[in-house]
Amino acid sequence: MRVPLRYDLTRTMRGLAVIQGDPTLSIGPATSWFATRTPDGPGTLALMLRGDELSFEAFGPGADWLLARADAIAGLRDDLTGFDELARAHPLVARLAREHAGLRMAATGRVFHHLVPAVIGQKVSGKEAHHSYVRLLRRLSEPAPGPRAGLLLPPDPGVIAATPYWAMHPFGIEQKRADTLRRAATQAAALERCPDAASCTARLVSIAGIGPWTAAEVTRAAYGDADAVSVGDYNIKNTVAFALTGAPRGTDEHMLELLAPFAPHRGRVCALIAAAGIGAPRFGPRMPLRSYARF
Repeated sequence: MRVPLRYDLTRTMRGLAVIQGDPTLSIGPATSWFATRTPDGPGTLALMLRGDELSFEAFGPGADWLLARADAIAGLRDDLTGFDELARAHPLVARLAREHAGLRMAATGRVFHHLVPAVIGQKVSGKEAHHSYVRLLRRLSEPAPGPRAGLLLPPDPGVIAATPYWAMHPFGIEQKRADTLRRAATQAAALERCPDAASCTARLVSIAGIGPWTAAEVTRAAYGDADAVSVGDYNIKNTVAFALTGAPRGTDEHMLELLAPFAPHRGRVCALIAAAGIGAPRFGPRMPLRSYARF
């Protein structure tokens, strides 16, 4: 496929990683890999960028399913209608839209895939979340099909539902998040049938232990939801406030007020700010690391 001018494969694929260092992804400037469980079975998609052409190769029982939506996974179905006009409302957003014009919102079409790392990432540091996710995949999943070494599949919902909460303690996951994962796993089939981000959000937040932050993290990656804002995040409210006003700290309410003029591209603005590496000043100690592995 031909790609838009300045298309950025690396940053587009990074948007699929709810947790940094996600073992279901391998991301590079010329070749990226994505492994998942499709309705037809496990599959791996390779995306190879050469000049202005993006080619795809898929492996495993889910290969045909992945090839049928490879353009969406690459962010090439992303609809930017009206965003340029909205971006001009703020000089920083207008500049970031120009500088990162190649960033696209990817959409995998797989909900439970992204729900697992989103739940694991609740109320813990990024380092804790990464370690827990990797441990869970190594114990409760398996290598992805295809030639890419080290790539892992997301866990099967049936396996998560059948795993007692205490068996997740060695992964650094306490009972609250473990039970949330188990509840979500029992509804995985219904979640995958949701036709759009709005209906998926409504079903997600009806599950005990899942709130707006988790739902936004999931729908952004599964549906390419350009309006998804992670309300309740420890850092994003401060980052948005600092980027758009210069204030070192913000609240969720203030963040939503600042982003309101950019609807339905509020999440895209957050992604552009993140791509630019803008961060609010840090004060005080970092969040302490905790361990549930000995419970």
